Amino acid sequence: MKTIKKADIILSSNAVFTGLANQPEPASIAIIDNKIVAIGTNEEITSTYIGTNTQVYSFEDQLIMPGFHDFHLHIIDGSLQMDCVSLANANSEQEAAEMVRKYAEARPEEPWIIGFSWNNESWVNKQLPTVASLDYVLPNKPVILMHVDCHFAWVNSKALELMGINCETENPTFGTIDKNENGELTGILYEKAMDLVFKGAFDFSRARKEQMVKNFLQMAAELGVTSLNDMYAPSSEILSDFELFKELEEAGELTARIYLAPALNGDLERAKQLRDTYSSEILQFSGLKQFVDGVISGHTAFMLEPYSDKPDSRGGTTFSPELIKKWVLEADRERFRIRLHAIGDAAVRLALDAFEDAQKINGYRDSRHTIEHIESIHPDDICRFEQLDVIASMQPQHLASIEKEMYQLRLGTQRDKFTFAVNKLKNAGAKLAFGSDFPVVSLNPLLEIYRAVTRVDSTGLAANTWNIDERITLAEALKAYTAGSAYGSFRENELGTLEVGKFADVVVLDRNLFSIPKEELLDTKVKLTIMNGRIVFEKASENKKLLDCK
Repeated sequence: MKTIKKADIILSSNAVFTGLANQPEPASIAIIDNKIVAIGTNEEITSTYIGTNTQVYSFEDQLIMPGFHDFHLHIIDGSLQMDCVSLANANSEQEAAEMVRKYAEARPEEPWIIGFSWNNESWVNKQLPTVASLDYVLPNKPVILMHVDCHFAWVNSKALELMGINCETENPTFGTIDKNENGELTGILYEKAMDLVFKGAFDFSRARKEQMVKNFLQMAAELGVTSLNDMYAPSSEILSDFELFKELEEAGELTARIYLAPALNGDLERAKQLRDTYSSEILQFSGLKQFVDGVISGHTAFMLEPYSDKPDSRGGTTFSPELIKKWVLEADRERFRIRLHAIGDAAVRLALDAFEDAQKINGYRDSRHTIEHIESIHPDDICRFEQLDVIASMQPQHLASIEKEMYQLRLGTQRDKFTFAVNKLKNAGAKLAFGSDFPVVSLNPLLEIYRAVTRVDSTGLAANTWNIDERITLAEALKAYTAGSAYGSFRENELGTLEVGKFADVVVLDRNLFSIPKEELLDTKVKLTIMNGRIVFEKASENKKLLDCK
């Protein structure tokens, strides 16, 4: 008679959401090494798979589900934000400057003061800040503070001086060094102009980077995130360190799977080297990413029609449309998957056109090309996602990190109906994959889930929804954050659902999301996170039993 190997871990609950159905069901799960080996009733699993050293967990009515798979974030940028001054709670320019001053006093050893998440649209006067307020509190130490959407920054005169930026400095391509009516620098740098300061501010030691990433990975485990898609960002040339990830993997210290998406820039030989170098089950090259446009808040998103509050501008593209299409065509020919940041409706159309051209010229294949964000879309382009097999990568929490009034001011009433059109895209057959875009917003997946199922705006008031018809169901949102992202990473046969034979990437929540008011999603915590069969986070509780079975 064949001997059945005993499980390393058994998880049981009355609420197991496998991702194969739309509701959780009672079940027990047996894990051996890094795989799920059996799912069945509690009696079936415990009678067969419990051994002397099996860790047995009974979670009663608490939800067991696949690990969250963040399809879009920026790991080292986010790691850096965790170690810098946060200005998210500032209510004015002066209050933000004072927070910077206090932070600088507490960190006198820091050569640069770096901050994130200021948002002038949430301030009383809504005006952009100026170099003067930072100069007043910190005249002798350089400061760079990233706007909440990370597409423009606020700096002081010392930062400009150190990096050699003055009134005569030319704007980089797709970047603006802002000046007032007198030609004086305002302290605001848009898009690629930020790079001029990044190279000084982000000059970190390897030791500091390593510690920042370890802190980030710990937070990800505590939030139940077991897979991370690390996306190319404006600061990536300075901050990215794929070798660091590899060293952590070799040391057994990667507690989440990482998918790398460096720049689509025409350098396909480097891309091929990266594809060959990073190909493990835990750390792997996933594709190439580039920006088509900027953001609506800074008038840099590319729009089909002029901005309602700036009728002389439609924004623009990071590179010429011809160059973007050329890069996409060449990379597609070499069988790379491509992910394009496109926020404005014209940028979304350009991205779809580029993918369609590549499909016509190179032939159809299962490319899983992806468009990121899709904050504004023309109704004629919604059906093209399904027609072209393009994945819609979206981050629902963005609609709460941005002031609805600002979007309506920029876009007007008619275009606003197609803002963050999650449900329209889903109903038209688009495959959804959710992520956070951390550090633009919190890494917590439950914020994204809450926003997707409620559409509550930045006020946080349940009565205030933004395009209420764009709500989706809880099951649809959870699948987009698990199975959808796994599909987008070509891992649907190994990850994204709880099935026999798949990798044991599992999260347990402290309540059943399907039986609580939607508002409680925001209070939900993670009890246990398992990645690749290994417990990477565990909140102390009485759910665990180590049975001494002979």
